[in-house]
Amino acid sequence: MNELYPIGDVARRTGLNVSAVRYYADAGVVTPAASTAAGHRLYDVSAIARLELVRTLRELDAGLDEIRQVLAGEATLRELAATHLTLLARQEARLRSRRAVLSAILRQDSTAEQVTLMHKLAGMSDEERDRLIDEFWTEVSTGWEPPERMVEWWRAARPELPEDPTAAQLEAWIELAELIRDTEVRQAVRRELYEACTTGAGPLMALSPMLDALEAATPIGQAVMDAAREQVPPDSPRGRENADRWIGWLTGIFATPDSPGIPDTPEFRIETADHMLAGAEWDRTPPDPEGPFDRYMTLVTAVNDLPPERFPYEWLAAALRASAQPAHQVPGPKYRSSTPSTRPTPRHRV
Repeated sequence: MNELYPIGDVARRTGLNVSAVRYYADAGVVTPAASTAAGHRLYDVSAIARLELVRTLRELDAGLDEIRQVLAGEATLRELAATHLTLLARQEARLRSRRAVLSAILRQDSTAEQVTLMHKLAGMSDEERDRLIDEFWTEVSTGWEPPERMVEWWRAARPELPEDPTAAQLEAWIELAELIRDTEVRQAVRRELYEACTTGAGPLMALSPMLDALEAATPIGQAVMDAAREQVPPDSPRGRENADRWIGWLTGIFATPDSPGIPDTPEFRIETADHMLAGAEWDRTPPDPEGPFDRYMTLVTAVNDLPPERFPYEWLAAALRASAQPAHQVPGPKYRSSTPSTRPTPRHRV
């Protein structure tokens, strides 16, 4: 026999209050199975189960029409879940955007106009973001003639906001977008890069052969970073191979048909190792206050959520020293890697 329960028992079993049970009955969502002679509503086990489902779906923000469709078999729970998951993802994205804007407001004394702008920046499409970055670099490289390849390198370092960004990524993007929209910042970056390319060693570094050499160094440096990350012993055959490739690249930079370049000697390898250790110390030294170009790169890294990484100068120094020793000589103390970094953070402009 199908037992029937009064509305008070139904409310206790489902966690709904009595008025809510009545409301769903009056709205035609879950009607009682029967009524007493006095007109009191009675519910069977099936109705109680349906009310429990209604409560769950309402807590997930489903509407009554959607719930009616599910209960009537016109829509499946899977379809309803898929629809609400999409809506929830949109709501989460809006909340992250609002959080990023509010954080930016707290970080600076923003005006109403700035708040409106920040909200607009947070909601930019991929195409709009790309257009803003391209406009920035077009203006920075206009009025002088930087090497085309260098401009390509600068443009390649661009923010790629993921489809589902974190609040921190959105905050970094808002700051970056505000930065590159500033006319004074654009002029400052142009001056900074112009001076870097036209003064000191800049003209030499901007020559096509030097740019070729810098491009050739990329896979060599990556191999060094991979070896350090994998904690390969610097005095191992692989360590020697990396040292040889590095020295081969370094000695060939200034080679010409009339000059073989710098000779590869044990002394030169040890001197280069010393330079690597000096580079490590330099890399650990807190930099001067960031210029606009450095800030641009820092924010791009934050938007792209790239972990801070440093070039393994110490590992390469140890590999160079080991490669300078005769094969029968026992090498010095081995390099010990803690948590190795894998990517250099160069402060030069070229």
